[in-house]
This record gives sequence, structure tokens and C-alpha cells, in this order.
Amino acid sequence: MLELSTLTYEVTGRVARITLNRPSRGNGITMDMPQELALCVEKANIDPNVHVIALSGNGSGFCGGYDLVESAQAEGNLGELNASRPKGSTLDPMVQMQNHNPAQTWDPMLDYAMMSRNVKGFMSLFHSEKPVVCKVHGYCVAGGTDMALCSDLLVIAEDAKIGYPPARVWGCPTTSIWFHRIGLEKAKRLLFTGDCLTGKQAQEWGLAIESAPPAELDARFEALVQRIALMPVNQLIMMKLLLNQSVMQQGLHTTQILGTVFDGITRHTKEGYQFQQDSMAQGFMQAVRQRDEPFGDFGLDGFKKG
Repeated sequence: MLELSTLTYEVTGRVARITLNRPSRGNGITMDMPQELALCVEKANIDPNVHVIALSGNGSGFCGGYDLVESAQAEGNLGELNASRPKGSTLDPMVQMQNHNPAQTWDPMLDYAMMSRNVKGFMSLFHSEKPVVCKVHGYCVAGGTDMALCSDLLVIAEDAKIGYPPARVWGCPTTSIWFHRIGLEKAKRLLFTGDCLTGKQAQEWGLAIESAPPAELDARFEALVQRIALMPVNQLIMMKLLLNQSVMQQGLHTTQILGTVFDGITRHTKEGYQFQQDSMAQGFMQAVRQRDEPFGDFGLDGFKKG
């Protein structure tokens, strides 16, 4: 049995179901979540009875991105997160906070050591031998898109919101997979503005394979998952290996190194430092609202309210 704090895992028939399970925090990503995700994917891959993996989220939305409230607002007290990490390591939140102090020298490889491990966790979905189908409802923003886009197929509610608002300040998509999902021009349109798509637009843009009215989302998602589950496992593995090669040959791994390094840099620009100061003074969500208000988005609260 896996001991999981951020996800749930169960197998029903030929389907392994991985569910993000921090609904009170918008399924916000912690340092444990990518590691637990990779463990669940591996468990599904070595189970001969599993043909397909179904990824979804509990609560009002799929994932609101990284749970940054503590790290953006705090200087010294990071609560549970601080207690759960080995002291003195590059993953120790106190080490990370000190590394983000503009009065001290910044070590970009500390950021890279932390975020590259998260990228490996997200990419476990891409590298999974079994196909991964992701269901998005409510909102899928910021780091949440790493999991949705690293999955093989995306089924999304028509009224859902998906996008990468941290492109405006304090973030860079570390998995760097937008281009491979929707092409150069459309990826530039989203990342030059931080704008989000509705679920219906996501299907029109080719980001999602299917969109559905919220009341029909579960049924449509389940129909696709069960149809894939009819295939022999060996055929599914060969088809995925074959298709993924084209993406890898386009240089995805190299681009992810750049994206992960850039993600650290975004927190050490003039604007990045100001965003953190605003978060400490006013709270993270208020800083996000101020960041997004000129664009008419009003932060994650706006996504939740539609």
C-alpha cells in the first residue's frame, strides 16, 4: 500500500485512478505531490491488470498550481512544509527562502535542483508506459497545467479555465510542453499574455481532445477511458512509445532545462522581487489579484467564480 498525503490511488477494472486530493487548498502542488505522482504512475505501470491511467482532481477544480501562500508570504515560518523536509538540503524551504533573499547571493542551481525534481514527477505522466487521460473541471492553472499537459489526452469541462497566468510575473512553465501541444503561434499567444482558455476553447485550439458540459464531463471522460482500456496493454505501450519519440526528437528535454532555469530567474527579476514583497505585505492572493487585474482576470478567485 502506498502512503499518500496529496493524492489517492485505486484500481477499478483495467483503470488506475490517480486523484489530486488537497481540495481545501485547490489541490495546490506541494513538494510531495510530484513525488507521490511518480510513485502512483510506477505502481500502475508495473500492474499487469492496468491498461490506462485516469488522472483527476477532487473539489472545485483540478489544480490551482503551486501552493505558494507560505513561500510567497513568509520569511521564516513555513509550518508543515518546513518540518517535512531534510534540514540543510536544497529542498529545505528555509534554504530556498534564504536563496530568494535579494540581500544575498542567488544560487540558480538551488532553484534548478528543486524544480527539476518536480519536472521529473510531472513527466512521469508523459513517460508512463500506460496511456494517461486527464479530466479537468473548474480550473487548471499555473503548475496544474504541467500535469494536464504531460498527460496523453485531456478531457475538459466546457466552462473550465486552463492557462498559465504566472507568465506575467514569478513563473515560467518548467515542463515547457505548450508548444508541443498546440504549436508555436498559439503557445506564444497564451504565454505572451498569461491568458486562460475556456474548456471549449481548449478543444478548439487542439489542447483538449474533448470538451463537455459540466454535467456530462464524468460520463464522457469515463467513456474514453474505458474505450482505451479495451486495447491490449502491449499495443498501448508500443503506440505511446512510437508517438512520444517525435516529441523527444524535437528537443523537449533540452527545452525543459531552459524552462526550469528560467522559472528560477523569474523570481529574481525586479518584478519578481516586488511580487514577493507585495505577497508578504498584503497576502499572496491579493498580490495575484493585483497582478491579474489589468488583464481583467482578477486572479484565481475569478477562475473559481467563472
